[in-house]
Amino acid sequence: MSPMLWSAILGALLLFVIKWSMKERRNTRPLPPGPPGKPIIGNVSDLPVTGTQDWVHWLKHKQLYGPISSITVMGQTILLGKRSAKHSSRPNLVFASEMVGWEHILAMQTYSDRFRAYRKAIQPYLGSEQAVAQYNTLQEIESHRFLFRVLQDKTKLAEHIQTEAGAVILKIAYGYTIEPHKRDRLIHIANLALEHFSIAGTPGAWLVDMIPALKFVPAWFPGASFKRKAHDWKRNLEDVADIPYTFVKEKMISGKFETSYLSDLFKENGCPKSGTEEEIVAKWTSASLYTGGADTTVCAIETFFLAMTFFPEVQRKAQQEIDQALGTCQLPKMADRSRLPYVNAVVKEVLRWHPVAPMGIPHMSIEDDTWGEFHIPKGSLIMPNIWAFTHDPETYHDPMSFNPERFITSDDRASEMDPRGMAFGFGRRVCPGRFLADNTLYLSIAQSLAVFNVESANGDADIDIGPKFLPGVISHPAPWKFNIAPRSAEHEALINAVEKEHPWQKSDASDLRSGP
Repeated sequence: MSPMLWSAILGALLLFVIKWSMKERRNTRPLPPGPPGKPIIGNVSDLPVTGTQDWVHWLKHKQLYGPISSITVMGQTILLGKRSAKHSSRPNLVFASEMVGWEHILAMQTYSDRFRAYRKAIQPYLGSEQAVAQYNTLQEIESHRFLFRVLQDKTKLAEHIQTEAGAVILKIAYGYTIEPHKRDRLIHIANLALEHFSIAGTPGAWLVDMIPALKFVPAWFPGASFKRKAHDWKRNLEDVADIPYTFVKEKMISGKFETSYLSDLFKENGCPKSGTEEEIVAKWTSASLYTGGADTTVCAIETFFLAMTFFPEVQRKAQQEIDQALGTCQLPKMADRSRLPYVNAVVKEVLRWHPVAPMGIPHMSIEDDTWGEFHIPKGSLIMPNIWAFTHDPETYHDPMSFNPERFITSDDRASEMDPRGMAFGFGRRVCPGRFLADNTLYLSIAQSLAVFNVESANGDADIDIGPKFLPGVISHPAPWKFNIAPRSAEHEALINAVEKEHPWQKSDASDLRSGP
């Protein structure tokens, strides 16, 4: 790091020394236990190293200090383990929220009037099983098309999953039809933004989050490359919101539009004026539908395919259930879900075995609180180790194994706790798209099991190594080698029937413009 940047840092530290010393004098109860810190900088050295699995790092704190622990970094208290209504806000992650612009997305909204307006707008479309039932046919068709794309080129599995998730959400949010046979522009820029978020939103990864004054350092300043990166990422995120928003506005003006979440808002409230609160709510709730659910859905489906590679006996049991319930001449649909208890258990086990966001998204306490004898200061970051919850041996027997039967009640065993209550968030921060995501996950898993066999390309060599996952706010499986093939010629014909049953639609990509 350059001497000039260090000078700026040391200057900013003076502000934290004052804040830290005043806060220390006010506290009468101790913070939750944790490692001792150093003067001023606190526990900076106790943050996880960039590029490592932070859920594994923080699990050590539970083992050392108990169910709730804390560290203090530059005067900011970070807690692991506790959540309540007092902790339903979001921290101001300077880099991700302010500099890149994720503060506009629902998942990163502070607990405020705007947050409540976002939730109120989305609730009628995604907030219940009944609300999302209107999308069943759309999801079934796009899941079938996913199977077709995998059959055509199994080497692009992750891309095909992204296409399926993107096609569903873009149709719901904007009435937009994607490119059927090549890279779609909206899916591409949205997935790029989600990659950026997984890096930008990691607590402790950016010095400017600990020293906010650094955001005022000029982009040309030596060592300030984070400013240039934030500028580029912000521009991409704005495109994610602006381009489809403009698309729907122009379609509404021409009278040639498909019914969608955004078009319904326009019909109900009129097209809002530029820069108004109404425009912010309409534009960014629409963008939140994609950014809030696409990558998590993709990650969960990838995790399913990884699990089938390492646990083939689960695959065989699920296929046997599907064949017995539905035969081999049809794909599972939403109406068949109640007939497939083992497949439903596979869905739950995917979410438990590796939660898509192992550390969740940090919460922030909105007022001082206590927990037992401990003081929880206002403004503390609350980080729940969801991975540790779903791998607690007191709750889940043999938690490292992928065992869907844990969720099936038998004569001698009660079902273990449904992990969806943790995987989709908690309380006021529960994911508003959880019902849609759960349906997409079920259809993708059930239909893939019905027609494909998935196996390791390296045989027992991969199984001996074990599954690997990448670090990040959203944790995807690390690349692994696998084979996917139709279970039979009959199953291959069933996959190919999609082109006849559901002919490809003309894409709306040519109607896209840049945002306003």
